[in-house]
Amino acid sequence: MDLNGKVALVTGSATGIGRAVALDLARLGASITINYSRSEEDARKTADEVRELGVEALVYKADVKDDQQVRSMVEETINKFGRLDYLVNSAGTTTFIPHQNLDELKEEHWDQVMDVNVKGIFFTCRAAADELRKNKGCIINITSVAGLVGGGSSIAYGASKAAAISLTKSLSRVLAPEVRVNSVAPGVVLTRWMDGKEEFAKKLSKGTPLGRAAYAEDVSEVVVSLITGANFVTGQNIVVDGGHYI
Repeated sequence: MDLNGKVALVTGSATGIGRAVALDLARLGASITINYSRSEEDARKTADEVRELGVEALVYKADVKDDQQVRSMVEETINKFGRLDYLVNSAGTTTFIPHQNLDELKEEHWDQVMDVNVKGIFFTCRAAADELRKNKGCIINITSVAGLVGGGSSIAYGASKAAAISLTKSLSRVLAPEVRVNSVAPGVVLTRWMDGKEEFAKKLSKGTPLGRAAYAEDVSEVVVSLITGANFVTGQNIVVDGGHYI
C-alpha cells in the first residue's frame, strides 16, 4: 500500500518498537512525527533515517503523560504536515520488580507506569481524535501479553497493559465508524529494555513454537498491516509472541 501524502505520529519512536514502526511507515511513503521524552539524540538519528527514505520528519519532545504537551505535539504535527492520518502509541515505561516482592512496588512506581502506559495513550488519542475522524485514520496502541496473563516486569506493568487493552476497546467504540482502533501485544522483544537480560529472554522464548524472542521489526510488521489493511478490524488486541501463550 502506498502511503504517500499520509502522516503518522509515533510516540516513543526514538528507539525500539516505535522506531521500527516509524521507519516501516516511512518506507511506504508516510511523513512521520518522531516523539521522544528523553532520548533526543536517538530521536534525531531516527528522523535522519526517515528523511533518507525520502519523506519528511518532525522531531518533537513531549511527555505523553502531560496532556498539554500532547495537545501541542498533535497541533504542531498538523501545522507542519497539514494533516494526521495514523497514530501509533508506542511510548511506555516500566520498572523491573519481582512480582513476589510486594513491598518493593511503591506508589511512585504505580503512578509512573499508569500515567505513561494508560493516561498517555488516552491523552494522545483524545488530542488526535478530531483530525483522525476527518481523515478516516486509525490508531494502534502497543500493549503487551503481560496485560493478558498478569505477567511482565512488575505487577503494575501488567495491570497498566491490561488497562491499555481495555482502553483500546472503549476507544474503538467511541471513535467508530470513522477511526479504527486496535492494539498489538508483544511478548518478549529484544529492545534496549532487555539490555543485560538477553540470556533470560532467550531462555524464556526457547520452548515456544517459533523458538525465539521477537525483534522490534516483528512487532512493527503487524502494526503496519493493521494500518495498510484490516479495514474491517477494530477493537482487537493482536498478540505477537511467537506462540508463547497459546
